[in-house]
Amino acid sequence: MSALSQMLKQRSGQFAETRAEAFLKTQGLAPVARNWRCRFGEIDLIMRERDTLVFVEVRLRNHGGFGDGFDSVTLSKQRRLIMAARHYLATLGTVPPCRFDVVALRDGTAPAWMRNAFSDVG
Repeated sequence: MSALSQMLKQRSGQFAETRAEAFLKTQGLAPVARNWRCRFGEIDLIMRERDTLVFVEVRLRNHGGFGDGFDSVTLSKQRRLIMAARHYLATLGTVPPCRFDVVALRDGTAPAWMRNAFSDVG
């Protein structure tokens, strides 16, 4: 991938995260962290809904040719997000209830929000 392509992809990802965060705020969630990174990966958004910590994966699709954004959160990606979330939770004094959500965005449409998109079962 060329440097220009990489930069454009990064900017579109940042725009998608900004759009997803704004949408979730209208739904009553409060931002906690954005682009939180550790050795296991990155969590796009960490939000709070009442007493629940919400780890959010943001997916952007410019067209529907490869399925929706929900389909693109593979089992491997879920495992990385779970490991990163565990690492984040280890930094807290007490561990609140938490869940994993996905916000899928497509140009020209409203954000699609899947609560409890997957869970940490192990």
